[in-house]
Amino acid sequence: MKLLYDLFPLLVFFAVFKLYGIYPATAAGIAASALQVAAYWLRHRRFETLHLFTLGAITVLGGLTLALQDERFIKWKPTLVNWVFAAVVLGSHGWGRRPIMERLLAAQMRLPPPVWRRLNLSWGIFFLLAGALNLYVAFWFGPDLDADLRREIWVNFKVFGLLGLTLAFALGQALFLARHLQPDEPGDGA
Repeated sequence: MKLLYDLFPLLVFFAVFKLYGIYPATAAGIAASALQVAAYWLRHRRFETLHLFTLGAITVLGGLTLALQDERFIKWKPTLVNWVFAAVVLGSHGWGRRPIMERLLAAQMRLPPPVWRRLNLSWGIFFLLAGALNLYVAFWFGPDLDADLRREIWVNFKVFGLLGLTLAFALGQALFLARHLQPDEPGDGA
């Protein structure tokens, strides 16, 4: 259920794009993201950082898209989000005692420190590559195709391609982690 909640703005963007085009979809994506943040606040009395960051990115880049009637800005959003994630994940190697993936997931699993570092590095690289792949599909894929078809390809890639790649990568990471999981220590309440 949380996955659908997290994907709500993306699904709204996709549905409105299919019916009305890129500019109404951008406006709907901004509204859906704002609604997502507000609903989360009303239910939990706190904000989720990812939702706030996504709202900020879509509001700024989507706002520029609408104000200037230039879809290039909204096409940068997946890259910006992925590259910020990459910077945070890879940057966590240089600050603090533990990489961010360990800080986020240590309560759910025990892994040796080198595995946490590999996990962190692999996700950082994945986010870098996902951002670069979005740029390729958004701006350089199929230059001989007409603009409407290229836009359609990018939206489908944004919704299904990036999401599918992320899920496949997460599954691969789960298989990798399964080999390295350590049993809970006695007295951990397990």
